[in-house]
Amino acid sequence: MADIEKTEETAVEKSDKADKKPAEKTEKKKPSLGQRIGKFFREYKSELKKVVWATKEQTLNNFVLVAVAVVVTSVCIGLLDLVFNSGITALGNLI
Repeated sequence: MADIEKTEETAVEKSDKADKKPAEKTEKKKPSLGQRIGKFFREYKSELKKVVWATKEQTLNNFVLVAVAVVVTSVCIGLLDLVFNSGITALGNLI
């Protein structure tokens, strides 16, 4: 029963707040293009300070890992291509 009363009270409070918003709304001017561009670059610089850059060792390790993965994948695809090509050729010779 108390839960129902609480939800009714919060619903009434929300409706009161919704009624007050349009009356309290003040007119704000939109910043000029130069101000918006300046703000963008200030925020951009601030975000770049938070970036954690990889070390040379990490970058080298990642490069080697990717290079090995590319070579292994290429060899696998090449072998599959050779097997399928041989199989298609063998089927063609049968007919």
